[in-house]
Amino acid sequence: MTLSPDAHATVLVVDDEENIRDLLSQTLRLVGFDVRTAASGFEALTAAEAKAPGLVVLDVMLPDIDGFEVARRLRAGGGKAPVLFLTARDTVADRVAGLTAGGDDYVSKPFSLEEVVLRIRAILRRTRAAPAEPAVPADSEVLRYADLELDEGAYEVRRGGRLVELTPTEFRLLWFLLANAGRVVSKAQVLDRVWSYDFGGDSRIVESYVYHLRKKLDAHGPRLIHTVRGVGYALRLPRDRS
Repeated sequence: MTLSPDAHATVLVVDDEENIRDLLSQTLRLVGFDVRTAASGFEALTAAEAKAPGLVVLDVMLPDIDGFEVARRLRAGGGKAPVLFLTARDTVADRVAGLTAGGDDYVSKPFSLEEVVLRIRAILRRTRAAPAEPAVPADSEVLRYADLELDEGAYEVRRGGRLVELTPTEFRLLWFLLANAGRVVSKAQVLDRVWSYDFGGDSRIVESYVYHLRKKLDAHGPRLIHTVRGVGYALRLPRDRS
């Protein structure tokens, strides 16, 4: 592995299994990250309060409070650090729970160290680029399709005039789908544009986010995000099957 361009970024590794914690911390230090560790949820909260990390690698199954609750408390306390979950719980419901708690991505156990490093680099690249690279071009500040409206300047999404609360990643995902309304985009394209993955990332993160985004949008009208089997997704009005 080569040294990361994000060398010296502080990563907080949280896992109650000492061997995993040591292996991750040693690997991340080797590629240039500043690493701190915690063996429980409360230790993680204390460490994050003492010095805000640049990113948190967070195990879901912890001995005191689970990783989802840790992420929720970090967000509630104003913590902005992106969270990469480590989890052996890999159902759609578990993945959605992680995203709802404020997670930015997840890696399933058992995992490869190379993949964890790549995920961390991609998350940092994406989150650090966000302020300097607006998701929407200046001459196209408001995107509209049917009764859906995304206002980049106000950072708001409305469906049928009703405000829809989205996380930053959900906002980026919806912008990409709106920018390609009527066209089919592949999961690989979504990973590249929304998650900044320049490697074969796990497409299930896309599936989880689309599932959660759909639930929020469908509460205010007919389905707009459609799955095209074997290809990807398209944002369009439902087709008349009569």
